Amino acid sequence: MRISLKSSVLAVAAATLAAGVIFGAGGDAAARTLKWAHVYETASPYHTWAEWAAEELKKRSDGALEMEVFPASSLGNEVDINEGLTLGTVDIIYTGQLFAGRSYGPIAIGGSPYMFRDFKHWAAYRDSDLFRDMASGYRDETGNEVVTLTYYGQRHVTSNKEIATPDDMKNLKIRVPNAPLYKMFPEAVGANPTPIAFAEVYLALQQGVVDAQENPLPTIQFKKFYEVQDYITLTGHITDALMTIVSGSTLSSLSDDEKKVLGDVLREAAENCTNDIVKAEQDLVAWFRDQGKTVNEVDRAVFREAVVPLHNGPAATWDQATYDKLQAIQ
Repeated sequence: MRISLKSSVLAVAAATLAAGVIFGAGGDAAARTLKWAHVYETASPYHTWAEWAAEELKKRSDGALEMEVFPASSLGNEVDINEGLTLGTVDIIYTGQLFAGRSYGPIAIGGSPYMFRDFKHWAAYRDSDLFRDMASGYRDETGNEVVTLTYYGQRHVTSNKEIATPDDMKNLKIRVPNAPLYKMFPEAVGANPTPIAFAEVYLALQQGVVDAQENPLPTIQFKKFYEVQDYITLTGHITDALMTIVSGSTLSSLSDDEKKVLGDVLREAAENCTNDIVKAEQDLVAWFRDQGKTVNEVDRAVFREAVVPLHNGPAATWDQATYDKLQAIQ
């Protein structure tokens, strides 16, 4: 008799779940430990607040639920951990919207270049019916639950050449995350986007595999990209966010009270982390200049003009109606 790989995985997941709810000899339920995986360093605010969430979850569930946080790609890269939600190897992840968009295309709109006017526009989207519709569509497609968004910051370009206009980016070999829509901005300005896993970016820059990369200022700091790049150009081309996603099979195994506690903790962690990122963005331009880096403020309008014609082009994974709703949010 042939046993499929899918059946084997499901059997292992079921056995693991059963083991997590076995009662001890004294009649008390053994603590259930959830795994939260992400690709960010331990020094990042994302990890700090995930660890806070783990402590709060244990406290608020009276020890019934615990959480172990696996940072810095220790359980795999972004693609791996997204797959892990379905395979049952992780319970919770932080992930970029463009990675979630591999499973449900429309949700990628929030991570695409120059979709938001500013932070206020992004925050209004986070709290909007449109985002709730996006999350529902993702749940229907995958079975997994988008609980909240954490502000990741405005993405800027670092390089070893000065950039003042889109023309300065022509033929620039720039690292991007391994999701197709991250190529939209570089391709619009004539650069050469090169997907490289997050954990490998520093070495790729140091060895000259790529000439540039793009990330928010807090990420440029905690990943130390500034050590191997001379210029930071404030393109602000993506107002980005991380999604906190919980596996559907994990949620279905929790009681209503446990679901509420977990949801409350994850949303509070996202709000607190968002506030930290906003504050860091305000402070870091001066900090980078103190490190001897050249931080260039540019006319973002000319960069945006190069990208907007692609918003509803062949790369778009959303329809015109969704785009119009996002742009109408105030």
